[in-house]
This record gives sequence, C-alpha cells and structure tokens, in this order.
Amino acid sequence: MQTKKIINNGDDAVDEMVEGILAAHSDTLRPVGGNLRALVAKNGPRPGKVGLVIGGGSGHEPSFVGFVGKGLADAAAIGNVFASPPPDPIMECTKAADGGAGVLYMYGNYAGDVMNFDMAAEMIGMDGIEVRTVLTTDDIASAPPAERHKRRGVAGNFFVFKAAGAACDMMLSLDECERIARKANDRTFTIGVALGACSLPQTRKWNFEMGPDEMEVGMGIHGEPGIAREPLQSADQIVDRIMDQLLAEMDAPKGSKVAVLVNSLGSTPLMELYIMNRRVHRRLADARIETHRTFVGTYCSSLEMAGASITLIHLDDELQRMLDHPCDCAMFQVK
Repeated sequence: MQTKKIINNGDDAVDEMVEGILAAHSDTLRPVGGNLRALVAKNGPRPGKVGLVIGGGSGHEPSFVGFVGKGLADAAAIGNVFASPPPDPIMECTKAADGGAGVLYMYGNYAGDVMNFDMAAEMIGMDGIEVRTVLTTDDIASAPPAERHKRRGVAGNFFVFKAAGAACDMMLSLDECERIARKANDRTFTIGVALGACSLPQTRKWNFEMGPDEMEVGMGIHGEPGIAREPLQSADQIVDRIMDQLLAEMDAPKGSKVAVLVNSLGSTPLMELYIMNRRVHRRLADARIETHRTFVGTYCSSLEMAGASITLIHLDDELQRMLDHPCDCAMFQVK
C-alpha cells in the first residue's frame, strides 16, 4: 500500500521543491549559475569574510537551505532525498561563498557527505581556496562518548551552524570561525524519539515498521536504528528519558546556561512539542540550569516521520553572543 504525498513525479520532487523555495524566498536566495542544487545567500558573501557552506540530503527541511542568509550560512549544496550532494554543486557553492578569507564546510557526519565534501575540498584547493571542515556530531545515541567522532549530526546542527555563521558574519578569521564551530559542536547534545516511519517520494513505502504502541529512542533522521524499541510512553516520561541522558552527558554545573531546541521530525504538531517543552523547562529548573533561549518547531525533519528530538547547547558568554547575533535566512531569523 502506497503512502499519500502531495507530489507530482517522485523523481522530480527535489527540483520542484527548490523551485518553490526560490519563488518564496527570492529576496534571500539565488541559484549559482542556474543550478537548483547550489543556492547562495544574496546578502551573505562579501570580500574579506570567511564563507560558510553547509549541505546535505533533501527531506530534512528547513535544513539545510532554510539556514542560508546573511548572518548564518552563505550557501547550501542540496542532495537528493536522504543522499549527499555530489561534489559539483558543493564546488559551485564554495566559489560563490569565497570572499578571499577561506571557506568553512559544515555538515552532518555521514559517510556520503564526508566523501563528497572532501572530494570537493580537494578539487577546490587547486583553485587556491582554503577549505576547513567541521562535522556535526550531536546525536549522543549513535555512539558512546569515547567514540564521539563516530556520532551522527542531527537537529543540533542548527546550533552549530548558527554559532559558526555568526563568527563568519563578524568577520573573524578562518582559524577563529573553525574554533567556534568546533566548540559549539562539542557542547551540543541531541536525542530523538520516533513514533512512526517516513516514506521516500520515489517509493511511497514506509522505510521501516513500527507497532501502533511502540516508540524508538535514538532513531536517526534517515531511519537508522536507535538504542531501544520500547512501549509508547507519556510526554513527561519521554522527556525524562531523554533529559536524563542529555543532562548526564552535558555534565553542566548548577548555574550553567543553555539554549533548548524541541524539534519535530516531520509530522509531530506544535501542541505536542510545547507539551514536551513544558517538561524540558521543569527539568532544567530542577537542575538549577538557566535557559537562555528556546526554539520549538521543525528545524531538522525526516520527511513526515512522527516523533521529536530535544537538543541542549551548553552556552558560555562567547557562544551566547553567537546565538544572539542577528541573521536573516530563508526560513529562520534572529533580530
């Protein structure tokens, strides 16, 4: 039995989506040389500024293209659904974002993305553009702390991109932008819980099976297995399950400050996200941790997957400044 989607031909879904994005956000975005898979901020790149290029597979909107604009990412390379962009659009983004001060690549830690971005960096280096790479590895369910370098990048990439984009917009050096990006990543922690599957536009079949009374803790944004398949629990129980692990790994002393992201994986509505957020804030207050800012909504989706993730970033004064720095992107603004 096929799933229901409002699409035309599944093979055309990504390009038609990008056409719609450009029609809605023509004041912010433009394609590089007419390439729908390489989008650049109209008001982002400028001489002397470190360029920030992000990217990854489609199906995670508003990641990645939604975070392209002045004050955040300069360009995004767009892959097929759940697939890395190939090197060519990454290289086009790099050239468009280059202001002569180097370019920072940032994306989730997935084998295809690593291979293609590394290939693009090697080829673009022949043109004299210096590229540094910072992978996002915020998904604490995907590997133990001793193997953090193996962890996936999920919704927490929002905080890491935001910090790096602010550093670039402040005209800091490539060394400083890389340092701040790595610092933000090291202090960002995410766990998600899935209640149901998603389906690809080309197949329109559920990409995994889950019982009506089940949930999976730690599932990845492409349907990668989590750490436990459990009976469905209440909102407070789910949040407590997640917060116990996030707080333990973050290991922040009393009086610390965090920012919070409660993220929908696609079909989970705002009502349920805010119910979760209520419990998140109670748990932080009980731990004597101050909440500086809270973001609730869809920031990194998995098509129409049911479920949500919670992300904490452990702030210091520098990261707080980066988070509060203004940006004006296609699908996200800070004033």
